[in-house]
Amino acid sequence: MATAFMLGVAGALQMPTLSLFLTREVKALPFQVGLFYTVNAIAGIVVSMTLARRSDRSGDRRRLILLCCTMAIANSLLFAFSRHYLALITLGVLLAALGNTAMPQLFALAREYTDSRSREAAMFSSVMRAQLSLAWVIGPPLAYMLALNYGFTVMYTVAATVFVVSLVLILMALPSVPRAAGGTGGSLSQVAVWRNRDVRTLFGASVLMWACNTMYLIDMPLWLSQSLGLPDKLAGILMGSAAGLEIPLMLLAGYFVKRTGKRRMMIGAVSAGVIFYLGLLAFHTKPALIALQIFNAAFIGIIAGIGMLWFQDLMPGRAGAATTLFTNSILTGMILAGLLQGLLAQNMGHAAVYPVIAGLAVLALWMTFRVKEA
Repeated sequence: MATAFMLGVAGALQMPTLSLFLTREVKALPFQVGLFYTVNAIAGIVVSMTLARRSDRSGDRRRLILLCCTMAIANSLLFAFSRHYLALITLGVLLAALGNTAMPQLFALAREYTDSRSREAAMFSSVMRAQLSLAWVIGPPLAYMLALNYGFTVMYTVAATVFVVSLVLILMALPSVPRAAGGTGGSLSQVAVWRNRDVRTLFGASVLMWACNTMYLIDMPLWLSQSLGLPDKLAGILMGSAAGLEIPLMLLAGYFVKRTGKRRMMIGAVSAGVIFYLGLLAFHTKPALIALQIFNAAFIGIIAGIGMLWFQDLMPGRAGAATTLFTNSILTGMILAGLLQGLLAQNMGHAAVYPVIAGLAVLALWMTFRVKEA
């Protein structure tokens, strides 16, 4: 849980301000900003799938998490001192893809850790996911404070420092769950996962859910300042507010999921997402935007924890592959989000992004209804 928190803080320092960094520091066009997210997501899928196949077969996940954390340090330092778009979208994207794999591997390790001790996985996963939400309470406001007052070099250097602390924590204290070579994990192709209609449908729904969230995260800081005339720091406040509200909601979800079932809880979460994105079309004042974050928190807080467990239940005995499939639904959603947000913002303006997000959320809700309880 401590490792999840520290990695979450480091990530929450970088992700919220990325579109602002690319726009103001790198001087990227709106389409180039969207393209960056898309290329980053494609690289993430390729890298994470490769590492998932290796990690599920044999070995200690802790070593892989150490490698990923080292790459994350290098990535933060590159962003701290480089303003060259080509360097960032090539070397930076590769390092980010390797670094971002640490989190799904950590959650896969957590599932194996609880299973090996016959503990309740849902609650432990929810509490771990709460560490990420707590990190996002702190990270976005701190990121905007550092970036706006001291510059992006300082902000990314601080992120690199947090990754160094995470590396020490992983090395010194993270438990390991060794597995024999030639285990039952296997690759996604080996288990023919795409023959399972429910896995395919859940993957598609999850892609749309995360596309909505990523389009919002990419566009919202620019929409607030350029279209609504609201202060830059409000973006950090909104992200931090949502993350703070996620914590009690995801803990309650972990507690009640055995009674309600994952399917019913996920339908409720996606319904909250639909309300949130429709609300963004209607309300544009600071108090209203802050109040809407309760629905955003219910949406993201539940799908991030319960959604991952639903994949794991549909793919028993393959924690690494299932967790990576869930993570790749996030990355695939980022591909879709980057392309759509970039094209819409550049050709039609930031306001055109939000009706599309609302439509995707409604489609995600319909697909979630079609997945059975595992």
